[in-house]
Amino acid sequence: MSELGFGDRLQTAFGQFGHLCVGIDPHPFLLNEWEYDDSAVSLREFSLRVIDACAGQVGIIKPQVAFYERHGARGMEALEYIIRRAREADLLVISDCKRGDIGSTMEAYAQAWLTPGWSLESDAITVSPYLGSGALAQTVNYALGNNKGVFVLAATSNPEAAVLQSARVTSGIHEGKTVAAAQLSDVARWATDSTPANSVGAVLGATLDLQSLGINPDDYPALPVLAPGFGFQGARVEDAQRLFGNLATNLIVSETRSVLSAGREQVGEAVLRRAAEVASALA
Repeated sequence: MSELGFGDRLQTAFGQFGHLCVGIDPHPFLLNEWEYDDSAVSLREFSLRVIDACAGQVGIIKPQVAFYERHGARGMEALEYIIRRAREADLLVISDCKRGDIGSTMEAYAQAWLTPGWSLESDAITVSPYLGSGALAQTVNYALGNNKGVFVLAATSNPEAAVLQSARVTSGIHEGKTVAAAQLSDVARWATDSTPANSVGAVLGATLDLQSLGINPDDYPALPVLAPGFGFQGARVEDAQRLFGNLATNLIVSETRSVLSAGREQVGEAVLRRAAEVASALA
C-alpha cells in the first residue's frame, strides 16, 4: 500500500503533469471509429492504446466502468488488466463506478475497488450520496485507511438531476441549503477534517451554473473537484477559474471524447496538446 494519501499523490500528479484527466469510455461508436469491433478483446486494446498515450503526459485517467460491465466477465477482466497496467505506469486511476448503497453492501463495494492488492484496486472511485451522506461514512473511512480517494457526486450536469439537486433541505444542519450544496458541505468537512487530508472530493459538472444551485465556490476550501463537461460537452477550460473560483486550485479537468475522437493514431498528439492547454489555463 502506498504510504502517501490520495490527496498527496494527486498534488504530485498536478505538479508533474497538470490537471487534465483523460476519461476512458469505450463507447461502441468510438470503438468503431478506431476500427475495432464491439468486443471485450477490443475494450482491452482500445484502453491500452489510451493508457500508452497518457503515460508520461498526464497524471490521471478515469475509466467508465459501465462500458466494461456491459461485456460481462470478460469485460471486467479487461478492466482489471487495464487498471493494473495504468497504475504500473504511475497513472492515478479514478474508477468511475458511481456506487451508492447502505451498510454492508456499500462496504463490499468499497472493498472491491479500494483494497490494496485486489483485482480492481483503484486510486479513487466515484460514489453517489443519494441514500444519505451518512451512508458513505464507512466507505470514506475505508478509503482513508487505505490511502485511497473518494469523489462524491454533488452537482451533475444531466438535466434530470436539476429537480433533486436544487431542492432545499428542510431540517438538520444543512437546513435551507440546496441538496447539492449540502452534499458539497459534507465533502468539504471530510476533505479538511480527515487524515490524510484532501483525499475526499466532489464531482461538480463544468457545464453547470453553480450559483443557481446555491453554491459559491469561494465559500469552500480548495478540496479536490472532479469536473466533467469540458471539451466535447461544451465547457471551456479557459473559463475554469471563473466557474470554479477557489475550487479551481485542485480541479481535475475530465475530458473524454474531445481527446479520444482524435482516433487511435492521433490520440497521443491529442493528449499532449490538450494537457498543455489545460496547464496553461490553470497556471
